[in-house]
Amino acid sequence: MSTDLTASPQAATELHRYAEALLAHLAAKGAAPPAAPGFSDISGYWLPPAVEALVAILAGEDPLEPLSRAAGRDQQRTALFLCLALAVSGQGSRIHASWLGTAFGELSLDQPVTHGQRSLWLAAARGAYGPAGKIFVLRKLDALAVSEHTDPEQWVQALIPGEPSVVVPPSLIDFPEMAEIPELARPAMAADRLARLRERCAEITSARQSEHRPAAPLDNSTASPAATWAEDEPLAVLRSLIGLGGPAGPMASLGTYLLDDLRPGADPHLAAIALHVAAPILRGVAEELEADSRLEPPDTLTVPLLGHRIHLRPDGPEPSSLAAAETAIVTDGFVPRPRPWAAMVLIVAGVAALVGAVFASSLLAAAGVAMIGLAGWQLWQRRKLVESDAQYVATQVSELKELAEGAVWALHAYAREADARAEQAADDAAELTRLIRRGPRAA
Repeated sequence: MSTDLTASPQAATELHRYAEALLAHLAAKGAAPPAAPGFSDISGYWLPPAVEALVAILAGEDPLEPLSRAAGRDQQRTALFLCLALAVSGQGSRIHASWLGTAFGELSLDQPVTHGQRSLWLAAARGAYGPAGKIFVLRKLDALAVSEHTDPEQWVQALIPGEPSVVVPPSLIDFPEMAEIPELARPAMAADRLARLRERCAEITSARQSEHRPAAPLDNSTASPAATWAEDEPLAVLRSLIGLGGPAGPMASLGTYLLDDLRPGADPHLAAIALHVAAPILRGVAEELEADSRLEPPDTLTVPLLGHRIHLRPDGPEPSSLAAAETAIVTDGFVPRPRPWAAMVLIVAGVAALVGAVFASSLLAAAGVAMIGLAGWQLWQRRKLVESDAQYVATQVSELKELAEGAVWALHAYAREADARAEQAADDAAELTRLIRRGPRAA
């Protein structure tokens, strides 16, 4: 089948000129240009009869003859052209049911999503083809069982990126280091993650959000030149189909598109469809998080306090671990110091100078007094350092005991929070399940 446009360059130029005018008019006003097509058919090329069929559809006439010719030359491109052209003109309901299936082709987990498939996906998600178009895309995605071939953590990270490394519950606000202990961190982190998932799913499925954050329109309501249309819109695919677009950009995998559609800030219509695909994964994740949030806190726990590991029990800190920590504080707190040999030498020399002053001059007595005074000052300084060490050790031991008692009370408060946390997690899991069961029609 010949598609060589160089065989009839004048006809090709007229065709492209009219096709671009038709596309711009459709996107801006939803109707064909008032002037009749002024191009000739090109043997073997699907676009001329496809344009004739589109004009006939818009005029309410029978498009069967040109449609048959176009489909005979390239059935998929013809169907894609008609589906997208009618979508951007706001008349997507006029497509034939079979066109959508022909234009869309087959999705695969192993192959990239084509630009045509993504543009139809986008148009259907935004309601261009009514409920039937959205259901068509959902069935295509459901048939692949995407959730069975992906890592659940990827979907959770897409929905709620930037999770905190640790969650400090109110009971541990004075002991944030305790919130990092796995036995205490796991239930709190699970409850927090479940609450954030519920909030994000509510955001996606909220009809009010769709009203206040409308997606970018499919049409060209500003009537801007065709060359300025965004490349990620169905209009760009149409321009490429009629031979006016540049080289196609990179295509992404099905999983990449779905994960991107779930991220905060994504088109809410696309996010609703992606959430439908992720629903089986999220139900399992919600069950696991709810189970983790119900984990009972341990009766005994070893916590780091002032760099020492203290065993805590319901009735208080374990005496043996507390005693071992106090011993370590004493050992580390007192700095070992040598005997004050310098002071002792000064004292001996000073006494000798005083004795010698009896037989010599008074200057020798003054030197002896000075040496004894200097030795006394050194001994006083040494004593102050020893007292400072003792004060530091006493303060550390007192603080350790106070922290240990406080940590025990914090564990009691954490245990009291456990019931409320588990109850809230159960509510969050139930609401999340209800939200994802509502499906994309809610948005």
